[in-house]
Amino acid sequence: MFEKILIANRGEIALRIQRACREMGIKTVVVHSEADAEAKYVKLADESVCIGPPQSALSYLNIPAIISAAEVTDAQAIHPGYGFLSENADFAERVEQSGFVFIGPQAETIRLMGDKVNAKNAMKKAGIPVVPGTDSALPEDPKEVIKIAREIGYPVIVKAAGGGGGRGMRVVHTEAALFNAVQTTRAEARAAFGNPAVYVEKYLENPRHIEIQVLADKYRHAIYLGDRDCSMQRRHQKIIEEAPAPLLSPRARIRIGERCAEACRKIGYTGAGTFEFLYEDDEFYFIEMNTRLQVEHPVTEMITGLDIVQLQIRIAAGERLKTRQRDVQLKGHAIECRINAEDPYQFTPSPGRITSLHMPGGPGIRVDTHAYNGYFVPPHYDSLLGKIIAYGDTREQAIARLNIALSESAIEGIKTNIPLHQELLHDAAFLRGGTSIHYLEEKLAKLAKTE
Repeated sequence: MFEKILIANRGEIALRIQRACREMGIKTVVVHSEADAEAKYVKLADESVCIGPPQSALSYLNIPAIISAAEVTDAQAIHPGYGFLSENADFAERVEQSGFVFIGPQAETIRLMGDKVNAKNAMKKAGIPVVPGTDSALPEDPKEVIKIAREIGYPVIVKAAGGGGGRGMRVVHTEAALFNAVQTTRAEARAAFGNPAVYVEKYLENPRHIEIQVLADKYRHAIYLGDRDCSMQRRHQKIIEEAPAPLLSPRARIRIGERCAEACRKIGYTGAGTFEFLYEDDEFYFIEMNTRLQVEHPVTEMITGLDIVQLQIRIAAGERLKTRQRDVQLKGHAIECRINAEDPYQFTPSPGRITSLHMPGGPGIRVDTHAYNGYFVPPHYDSLLGKIIAYGDTREQAIARLNIALSESAIEGIKTNIPLHQELLHDAAFLRGGTSIHYLEEKLAKLAKTE
């Protein structure tokens, strides 16, 4: 087992990883920008290293600075968390070449799954169902592009091959709008990802977003930890996540889970990962694989009783995964609200100093946050302040507990999206379960019209 791990991230996930390490008796090194010098996890770390100014490009995305920090502190492994460099194959490669262990899959696996076209093809070979679409990047010839779209059938969605996080995609309903959408997406993809390649898929009208959490060790043993529903989202950014997915048959759950575990074995995947699907008319369609820990991992931890971060670390250290599929028992229901420092309806960021903070507690409540009374929320990063997770024997109990937890939460000095969460938890469609990925945006559009 490692004696010291460097955490190459910030915010609530840096604190979450740090807590897992401390429980395992592993020392932690935290790297931070000048803007995060007063962060809770920096103060709690065994060692901390400032790696640059507030701008991400000069600090949290500065690979040489992170490697140097690991060298001077004698860390043995680097945990990338989520976001930033967590799915950067070049970073994983540099970490290994510098003599450290990257806590995540191998660089070539990240590279394979990071290219959406190659990932789809790999999943097809592994027996995972995919959305109907092109097997390679779209050609330059407009006539060929039109022919491809006609064969798939409108509406279609144009996506950047190297994209992610909801960026680099456009829905096209008519042939007349197709070529302009392709050209615009190519330009956006080149600017955002350095890769102008785009592909086209069938656009599903009312799908849900369901994902499967997997763990795999270096000895080709892989398991799945149930599923999550992350359909409540805006601009492809998740807002509420829950596990297990409501209104999903046990047969469908087992069928897709087993396929995901088998796909891990076939591609030689190691570590924690998540297969993301669109689900419509009782069919799953693979869209991408996240080769890292996810923001919403706590809901899976709550219903399985497993610590995914600690298992990540054990797998990276070369240990065999002791948990067998038959040992994974899903019990109860968990729901997570992402608490963001932003206007609850306009979604504009709300950086600034938290003048008063009280977070909830009580049966079944877990709060993952790096915020504290007097904490200054910097304007340079993602607005996520933390997560409030509620667990119950049933979905109804989890919702009731989450409502109570949100009513007890008080964050003053900045705006947060807590009012939006409170409204959604009383929404009739959400209470029934099974809303599509378009539901929240449609609801917000109706609210905007009535104001």
